Amino acid sequence: MSTKHRSAADIGMWCALWVLKSLALFSSYTRSFVAALVFRLAWIFGRTRKSIATTNLKMCFPDFSDQKIKAIVRGHFKAYARAFIDRFFLWSAAPAAIRQFVSISGWEHFTPHDGKPVIVFAPHFLGMEAGGIRFQLERRVVNIYSRQASAELDRWILEGRHRFNDPVLLPKHEGLMPAIRWLKKGLPFHFSPDMDLGQRDSVFAVFFGVQAATVTSMVRIARVTGAPIVPLVTRMTADGYESRFYPGWSHPNDDSIQTLEEGVRVMNAFIEERILEAPEQYLWTHRRFKTRPSGTLPVYA
Repeated sequence: MSTKHRSAADIGMWCALWVLKSLALFSSYTRSFVAALVFRLAWIFGRTRKSIATTNLKMCFPDFSDQKIKAIVRGHFKAYARAFIDRFFLWSAAPAAIRQFVSISGWEHFTPHDGKPVIVFAPHFLGMEAGGIRFQLERRVVNIYSRQASAELDRWILEGRHRFNDPVLLPKHEGLMPAIRWLKKGLPFHFSPDMDLGQRDSVFAVFFGVQAATVTSMVRIARVTGAPIVPLVTRMTADGYESRFYPGWSHPNDDSIQTLEEGVRVMNAFIEERILEAPEQYLWTHRRFKTRPSGTLPVYA
C-alpha cells in the first residue's frame, strides 16, 4: 500500500516500526540501551499492567513478601521491554544470526513425531516469539495469530513471521478447524492456549492453588487427532534465548469431562514448574484470573 493511501495513524505506526526495525542494524549493546529506555517508560506509565501483574503474583504466591513481588514485577517489565525490542531483530536478521542468538535443544522429544500430527505447546513466556521463529527455521509450522488493531502493525508482524519455510498462519477468528486440518497433514501445530479466554470451552483448574478458567482446546485437539503434546519453552538469557523441547504426553480419545480436567491439570502443572525456574519471564500482565467461579468476586480493579 502506498503512503498516500494510508491513514495518519498508519503512517505514524509505519514510521515508528521503521525506527524500531532499524535497531536490527545495530549491536546488541545498542538494543539493550533502547530496551532500558522502553522499560523506564513502561514502568512509569504502565500502572494498569503493573497492577495486574502484582495481583496475579500475590494470588499465585501468597507467601511472597511485597518486596519480592515488586522485584519480580520489575524484572518482568525489564524482560518484556527487551523481548519487545528483540523481536524487530528476529523479524529481519539472517538465519545464521538468529541461530546464534536463539539456541534450541531437546530435539529427541520432537523428532519421533516429525512428519506426523504433533502439537508443539508453547506457553506464554516472554521468549515465545524468539522460540517460534527459531523453530520455523527448521520446520514448516501451523500457527494461529490475533489480528492487530493497526493494519500497519498487523502487516509487519505477518511479514516478520512469514520469512522461513512458508508457515501457515491462521487468523484467530477462523477458529481451530483449519489448524486441525493442517495438523492431520503432518505439520506441527505451534499452539499457546494458556490464557483466560472466558467460560466458553473452558474448565476451572488449579493454577498455583487458584481456580483458573483454562481452555480445553489443546486437550480436545490431541484427543481427536491422536497428536501428542510436546512442550517448547524459550527462556531469555544474558545474551540471547534458549529454546528447549520437553518430554511430551498424550490424551486418550474419550469424551469424558474427567479427561478434559486431567488434561488441563497436566498443562497447568507443567507451566507451574517452568515458572518456578524463571518467575519474571512469564506473562503476568495478562488477566489470568479474569473469569471467576460462580459466587466469587472479581480480583482486578
